[in-house]
Amino acid sequence: MQTKIIAYNLKRLRANARLNQSELAEKASLSQSGYRKLEQGKALPRIDTLRALAAALQVGVNELLADMKPLKQIRFRSLKRLRTREQIIVDVATWLADFSSLEDLTGDKVSPELSTLYDYVNNQSSINTIELAAYCRQQFGLQEKDAVLDICGLLEARGIKLRSLEIETDSFLGLSVGEKEQGGPAIIVNTWARLPVETWIFSAAHELGHLLMHLKAYDVEQTDEDKQQEIEADQFASHFLMPQAAFAREWNEAAGLGFVDRIFKVKKVFKVSWRTVLFRFAESFPIEQRQQIWMNFHIEYKRKYNKSIGKNAEPIGIGSEAYRINHCHNRANEPFKLDAFDFKEDRLPFLVRKGIENGDISMSRGAEILRLKQVDMRALSASWVG
Repeated sequence: MQTKIIAYNLKRLRANARLNQSELAEKASLSQSGYRKLEQGKALPRIDTLRALAAALQVGVNELLADMKPLKQIRFRSLKRLRTREQIIVDVATWLADFSSLEDLTGDKVSPELSTLYDYVNNQSSINTIELAAYCRQQFGLQEKDAVLDICGLLEARGIKLRSLEIETDSFLGLSVGEKEQGGPAIIVNTWARLPVETWIFSAAHELGHLLMHLKAYDVEQTDEDKQQEIEADQFASHFLMPQAAFAREWNEAAGLGFVDRIFKVKKVFKVSWRTVLFRFAESFPIEQRQQIWMNFHIEYKRKYNKSIGKNAEPIGIGSEAYRINHCHNRANEPFKLDAFDFKEDRLPFLVRKGIENGDISMSRGAEILRLKQVDMRALSASWVG
């Protein structure tokens, strides 16, 4: 049992320190193969080895021996197998524990406000994702024609913890942790720089859809995507971000613009990808006409800007998978794109500031929680005003 605890903590603390196995082994004067056995739980380290690892990780030996329960109620799917999957889960578990601990220390806790939504879902014989999206918007205080201007603030205000995590792949866009998990519910979004900000926003709404509709699928052992669940979460996200009444209003008001400019105008209003807008417009046409609508868009874009919008931009066939295509093709151009401040969570930094200023945590602990170097933490604290 102790070997498993130490192995889990080594993965967790190594992820916090942003070290790979060979780097930590070198810092602790261990062979890479010897260290790998420890992290795999195949060997029990001697006390001097524990001390060397603790020193290399800049933690106490007690942190290597702490019995921290791994996450179980988590929905983590990707389009292909990730070698870093286990490390991501460990990192998320640590982040959740830090977040919850800081809420307790500061006395500033936001309780989840999802019970009414769960009751709504449980009372339906079958879920209509569009109606659920409308009901969710209503419960979140959004009017029928309101755009979602700050999805991070909207989710955090309802007790859903939110985290940006940069993973260099377009096969993993996000994951979510259920409400029954310690520290949950939470949504984690891949904010890799090569993925458009519009995708970050869509992914957060997509994971919200999973949290509401697919809690029975929250199992850390499950790795394969369920196509139908993905379609449902995509449709939920589309209608959560672009409710039909608001979409129809903006689309009709831009009727005097050319097709391409009309798509881009609506895209900017709702902070979504142009593909999401085009999909919604094409959705109102018979299936056999939708391919031609996408082709017309690309033809007009090339005529207007004298270049293609992106070699990977045009989906093959127009079905519900178009939402997934919107996610996957990070190399395609996103015209008139958003920037990182359109997706910026701020509750954890707020709690860190409160904890430091109240004397609940040290500056170094704040740096550890925010995954910052000490020098960057000092610079951040020096810039706090008001």
